[in-house]
Amino acid sequence: MDHAEKSTYDLSSLHFVQVGGAKFSEAAARRLPKALGCQLQQVFGMAEGLVNYTRLDDSAELIATTQGRPISAHDQLLVVDEQGQPVASGEEGYLLTQGPYTIRGYYRADQHNQRAFNAQGFYITGDKVKLSSEGYVIVTGRAKDQINRGGEKIAAEEVENQLLHHPAVHDAALIAISDEYLGERSCAVIVLKPEQSVNTIQLKRFLHQAGLADYKIPDQIQFIDQLPKTSVGKIDKNALRRRFDTLGLALMS
Repeated sequence: MDHAEKSTYDLSSLHFVQVGGAKFSEAAARRLPKALGCQLQQVFGMAEGLVNYTRLDDSAELIATTQGRPISAHDQLLVVDEQGQPVASGEEGYLLTQGPYTIRGYYRADQHNQRAFNAQGFYITGDKVKLSSEGYVIVTGRAKDQINRGGEKIAAEEVENQLLHHPAVHDAALIAISDEYLGERSCAVIVLKPEQSVNTIQLKRFLHQAGLADYKIPDQIQFIDQLPKTSVGKIDKNALRRRFDTLGLALMS
């Protein structure tokens, strides 16, 4: 989008852009229609089955703030707490699903299936979501994408979303790095927009003013030119940890 706003290419034939693979930030979703002159369609799914998407006739607000609703009326979505009990509509929990095209189990993997499915046969996706009263999914993070800072849990995506609201930040990832006393500390890895600048103190002040709790403010902030990506285009947090978790690497050597 940054390139399109400065480009002279004719994008008038572009009618809509479909985004998936990882959650598209709300800030970027609101910006895309104007930047590219087309409609956005958000898609959220998994190789094991469930597919959600925003419809082309959904409101701009739904398209910007949700990852859509299931493709099939027969898809079943269940959002539960850590004890496996259903949560109220709009509350955050762990997404479980069952449906006509979602797998019933992995081939010859009985032990893994015991962890991947609950007693009722629902697939445990590992995604943290909220489910609106209209059945739209709002992805809030991954169950494992969490930092345990001395017993206080930090959802990486919450901090990343706040960082992405800063006008100088192009991309952001929050990772856990080893700490002798806390177990884990948080490290934000930042890619700035071209010709923009911001320092660590200014970013931390921005997060504090946005209402982020003190323990969620990154302990460390690193600036790099580009975030590493996996083969499917997701941010490679393992690569970032290998680069910046110097204590963890020292303990393993």
